[in-house]
Amino acid sequence: MTTKRTGRTAAKPVPSLRPHVLVLHGPNLNLLGSREPKHYGLATLDDINRALVARGETAGAQVETYQHNHEGALIDRIHQAALDAVDFIIINPAAYTHTSVALRDALAAVAIPFVEVHLSNIYAREAFRHHSYFSDLAVGVVSGLGAHGYELALEYALRHLQNRTPHGSQKTQKAH
Repeated sequence: MTTKRTGRTAAKPVPSLRPHVLVLHGPNLNLLGSREPKHYGLATLDDINRALVARGETAGAQVETYQHNHEGALIDRIHQAALDAVDFIIINPAAYTHTSVALRDALAAVAIPFVEVHLSNIYAREAFRHHSYFSDLAVGVVSGLGAHGYELALEYALRHLQNRTPHGSQKTQKAH
């Protein structure tokens, strides 16, 4: 059996002028609103997602949300983000914050800027929660501000993307 090769390669996505932000939610965040409200508040994941998508629409950005309880599915979505021309990621790795080198490696591999978000203050909780495998790669970390932390991360992402040149690099400002 022979295989005929064609000269075609997979089409690369064309960067859009409309910013594309991916919000990733890790394990157990689908239970927000009922799970340990003392730590995570009363807002549901749907409440958070609706607010982020609405803010994105107002700003002219596409905000896509994705939650999964399985590490491999989150890794696959991060890999896909590079193919989808995602410009920025907001991630709440949840419990994977403290355990997942694989998720960290996926974020490093795609090199899409991201902000790490935590609803609770991970530094005011159990000692095992104090270490994050993501913080040193993140452009920023928001921790302990509840659902509002996601909104702050999105505001940062929108400003960050607003400062891009048409080719995707950051604008530089002259010192005065």
